[in-house]
Amino acid sequence: MPKKARVFSQAFKLAAVRRMLADEPASALARELKVLRKDLYIWRDRYLSGGAEALRGRGRPPKGRGRAAEATPDAELEAARERVVQTELARKASPAAELEAARRHIAELERKVGQQQLDLDFFQRALRHVRESRRRSTKLGVTGSSRSSKR
Repeated sequence: MPKKARVFSQAFKLAAVRRMLADEPASALARELKVLRKDLYIWRDRYLSGGAEALRGRGRPPKGRGRAAEATPDAELEAARERVVQTELARKASPAAELEAARRHIAELERKVGQQQLDLDFFQRALRHVRESRRRSTKLGVTGSSRSSKR
């Protein structure tokens, strides 16, 4: 028996979009609300392009539910929407910011390579120390042993 498609109210979608615009991670929000993450992004994009009215059902007005739909989003949502739009525009229009982010990433990777080189040098010295401290065998065919750990 196929599952019946869930229908979400405009208020539910609007609350989810508010939380998403408040920088709550989409994955965690989707798990909590038991919705698909892609639906959250669809709702956010619809809200950013057309406001709260765009979050109504599949393009149709609600039928006789007796609830008054929100006419306009409140100032807080409008400000959040504007921030998201400006961030997207800045991200697309600012090659200098992308270059700076790439430089920071390169510097971070260079630090990581340097740390790995220090670790490699340490382990090479430790291995050399262990090899030098092994006792030589006195007879042919007898393997040498290392010093006792009890000093």
